[in-house]
Amino acid sequence: MPSGETILKIGFIGLGNMGSAAARNVQRAGHSLVVFDINPEAAKKFMDEGAQWAETPAAVLDAVDIVFTMVFGPNEIEQVVRGPHGFLSTQCKAKAWIDMTTSSPKLMRELGAEFEAAGGMPVDSPVTGSIDSAIRGDMILFVGGTDAAIHFVEPVLKLVGEIRRVGAYGNGYVAKLVNNQLWLIHAAAIGEAMVTAKLAGIEPAVWWSAMKGGAAESFVMQHDVPSIFAGHYDPSFRLELCLKDLGLIDELVQQMGTRNELTRATHQRFELAQARYGKAAGEMTVCKVLEDDAGINLRVAGDWTPPWEVKHPSEH
Repeated sequence: MPSGETILKIGFIGLGNMGSAAARNVQRAGHSLVVFDINPEAAKKFMDEGAQWAETPAAVLDAVDIVFTMVFGPNEIEQVVRGPHGFLSTQCKAKAWIDMTTSSPKLMRELGAEFEAAGGMPVDSPVTGSIDSAIRGDMILFVGGTDAAIHFVEPVLKLVGEIRRVGAYGNGYVAKLVNNQLWLIHAAAIGEAMVTAKLAGIEPAVWWSAMKGGAAESFVMQHDVPSIFAGHYDPSFRLELCLKDLGLIDELVQQMGTRNELTRATHQRFELAQARYGKAAGEMTVCKVLEDDAGINLRVAGDWTPPWEVKHPSEH
């Protein structure tokens, strides 16, 4: 096993918005990358800077010490692990697997156990934040796993974001889902508050200035409301992804037997937004539903730089 002083060879499977930004930070730190994505074009910019392409997930694992995965959801990650060219089809011994996918805790605990039984070290590390935090490398990571596994991958994880340990492997997925449960409820509710305030006489910019720092403060308030002002509703996180996550949240709630009236109402609001605006529309179009129904808009003049246009500090 390489020591903490060694420059480890790292694999990345899944080079979407967030995965690509995380991989870029690891590559900037001098690690040799091996990459794979179902869309080979997504890997081109990494290969132009020296990364190696692999034809399958198994080929990535064969070539590296640590492999990151960040794919769409449960079906995709199961193929990466159990598929005919997945991790379990090759040598897992002494390899570390860090999964950042938002997925089913039940399924992932099964996959982690299988990877560990084959000699590997599974670490779950779903992320919360935004595309700009991924670019900066300061996402919050919900990290679960054994002390030994986390010690091995910690130097590389710290290149991607802030580690918040949540216990055993699998707990990271739970933390991510309940995190998104709160986030999406607030995203849906904030449109109701903004529309009500405007109709009652408070303009959106005044409302936003007054709310920040009070009891209503949140990441959504600070980070996502400007996407409503700008009118793009942040397409860096699509309604399709919101609904995938809400489905996983519903599955977890049902398994635990807990009440979920607010979550269910939020799920219905996001389904309505997707029916109106399409699955590729931005997450905050859940608020546009309220604007359109009220016959108003919440645009605010100003320079609302989209988060995905934020540059890494090294690029300034």
